[in-house]
Formats: sequence, C-alpha cells, structure tokens
Amino acid sequence: MSGNPASIGKSKPSWKYVVRNFTTAWFSVVMGTGIVSNLFTNFPYDRSAVPFKTFAAIFFFLNLTIFILFTAISIARYLMFPSIWSIMIHHPVHSLYVATFPMGAATLINVCVNLLHTQYGFGGKGFLYTIWGFWWLDVAISCICCWGMIHIMTTSQEHSFETMGSTLALPFVPLTVISSSGGTLATALQPYSPGDALLTATFTVFLTSIGLSLTLMAMSIYLVRLIFYGQPKGGAVLSTILPVAAFSQAGVSILYIGQNFQALLPVAGKSASPFLGNGEVGEVIYAVCVGLSFVLWSLTTLWLVCSLLWVQAEVRTTRIPFRLPFWSTIFPMGVYATQTINLYRTLDVGFFRVYGAFLAALTLVLWVYVAVNTVTQLRTGILLESPCPEIVDIIQPRFFWKRDVDSEAGKDESREVEKRPHSRGDDSVTMIP
Repeated sequence: MSGNPASIGKSKPSWKYVVRNFTTAWFSVVMGTGIVSNLFTNFPYDRSAVPFKTFAAIFFFLNLTIFILFTAISIARYLMFPSIWSIMIHHPVHSLYVATFPMGAATLINVCVNLLHTQYGFGGKGFLYTIWGFWWLDVAISCICCWGMIHIMTTSQEHSFETMGSTLALPFVPLTVISSSGGTLATALQPYSPGDALLTATFTVFLTSIGLSLTLMAMSIYLVRLIFYGQPKGGAVLSTILPVAAFSQAGVSILYIGQNFQALLPVAGKSASPFLGNGEVGEVIYAVCVGLSFVLWSLTTLWLVCSLLWVQAEVRTTRIPFRLPFWSTIFPMGVYATQTINLYRTLDVGFFRVYGAFLAALTLVLWVYVAVNTVTQLRTGILLESPCPEIVDIIQPRFFWKRDVDSEAGKDESREVEKRPHSRGDDSVTMIP
C-alpha cells in the first residue's frame, strides 16, 4: 500500500501520497514565514533600510509561492479524494486547522500593505483597493471558520473537558488576525477615503470583540484543564504556546483600533451623531486601546513564560522529535514581537524597543532552524505522514495526558466487557479514520 508510513523512508513518496496526506496544518508554514516578513517591515531599528526591505520582499514572495502551492495541493486533495473532506471537517482535531488558511492569507495582506504599498508605493490606489477586496474575502472565510466550526463542534463532534487542548481556540483566532490586517488597511486608506477607513476600522472592532471574547472563554477552560490534569506530553507540549498568538494578536489589533479612531474622529463635516462628531472621543478611544493592548501584552508574557516552563520540563525527561507542529511555534513568537515593537512606537519606552528587536531576531533564528529541518525531513517523507505523531496524540487523547496513561489498560478492559453482550460473532474491528 502506497500510503503505508513504514515504507516512506525506503522510497520517495508518490505525488498521490503527498496530495492525499496533505493537511491544512501545513498552512502554519505560511503563517510562520509571513510573520518573519512582517517583522522585517516593522523592525524597531531603521526598518526603512534597504537590507530590511529586501529581506522582507524575499520572505514575502517565498511565502506567496508556498501559499499558492499549498492551496493548489489542498484543492487537488479534496477533488481527487472527496470523501476526505467530510472525514476531516467532522474530526475533532483536524477540522480546527482549517483556521490556519485565513491566518496565513492575512500575513500576505499585511506585507502587501506595509511593504509593497507603503514603502515601495507599488500599484497606488488601485492596488490598495484590490488588497482591500481580498481582505473582505479573508474576513468572510474567517467568519465561516468561526461560526461554522462552533456549529460543527457542538452538533457533529465529541469533545470533553479531559481531552481538550489549546487548539480548541484555533477557529476563533482568525478573527483577531484578520482584524489586525484591517487595522493596517484602515491606516493606508485614510488619505484616499476616510469613510472607507472608518468602515474598516469599525468592522475590526466587531471582529476583535468576538475573537478575543471566545478566545478568553476557551483559554480559561484550558488553563483549568492544565491545572487538573497536567501539561501535555511529548511533542504535544508545543501546543501550549498557541494562546500567545491569540492574546498578542488581539493586542496588536486593539492598538490599531485606537490609532485609527484617533485619526478618523471626529468625522469630517457635520455629523448628526454626537459620538462620531465629538472631537474628544477619538482621544479617549486611543487611550483606552493603548491600556488594553498593554494588559494583553502582560497576559501574553505570562502565558509565554508558563509555556516555556512546560516545554523545558518535558524536554528534560523526553526527547521531542522534529515534526510539523514545530512550525506552530514561530507565529506566536512573531506576533508577540510585533506587539512589543508596536508598544515601543506608541509609548517610546526603550525596553520595548530592545526586547522587541530581540524577539524578532529570535523568531528569525527559530524560522531558520525549523525550515532547515523541514527540508531535511521532507526527503524521507516523515513529515508527510497524515496525521503526524503529535496529532495522533491528540486524536487518541487517552495517551495525550499523563494521568490517562496509567488508567488506559483498565479502560480498554471495561470497553471489551461492555461489547461482549452485543457481539455478533464478528472478530473484525471497524477503525474510524
């Protein structure tokens, strides 16, 4: 059988094997590469220098190529193997990674605005409004991911408190990610159309409010889950860093909201709205948003420190093999660096400048490490196994949490006892994909 993982290391996997086993989790590569490009355009030391702009452009076009390639493979996968879509979308873990697609696209939108339009002046107004159109499309996809996955999770999937992971918040994070992209677009639209900029900024408030609220709910439950049952084991411990991206991205978006409303309010001309026509409202919103962004930065710092402690505790006792989930560590670090740098530009505090530059450099080093290992292991086909071992740990949650390992034998025996009275004389076992 061509899809047998045991045979991957002995021969080069076929293109059909690659297409069939390609998962949406691969779009975390797009997210990680895109955030590195964004950091080059936002570096706190002379970001307009030619080397920074050059590297930002190189990473952008590399990321665009990867995004187009992965999108084409995904389309081919579901056209060639249509049954996989239904299996995937109803799976309690695999379905969550659909959210990585709109988040990866958002990183491309950010660089198009910050680098191509703002720094290079490419395309002028027409190019900017084209990107604005793509932004609305990404907004629609993000909303479908959020509302659609909430519906599917509550009606077609089985979840439990004991087995939940941080990936449960993945469908909610695209709302805050695309919201921050809207913030950069609203700033760029102001010289052309304050009305369009105000519309975009207002909609980002809507997106951030929903995304952050749902994330806070999910992560509060997840923290209680960690306290009751302990940290994830093995490579799954890397998933504990995902909330860093969720909280930090919301902080970036909220800061953009404050900056845009400060610039756009009061609305030019006579406005019948006492809110939009008040000159002090914009300043109040800006002050509140800066404070909220700093609060979220503090919460992100707390979670990052906890995640690092969990990872080091696991690394001291277990060797974590390199797998696809390593890519999920780059985007959170990059977003945290972005928020730190943005706070420096707002507060003019040297600590944020130095710390932000350090985090940006660390994110680049992490990307290089993960990219080199990815290229190396792609030759053997190990990363093309679907699902990878870390995702298997989540799919089979009884091995995911340390407490459940000890009680697994007893659970299996109980299941066999329950099944015996209903036996139909058939010793075969039906496996759920």
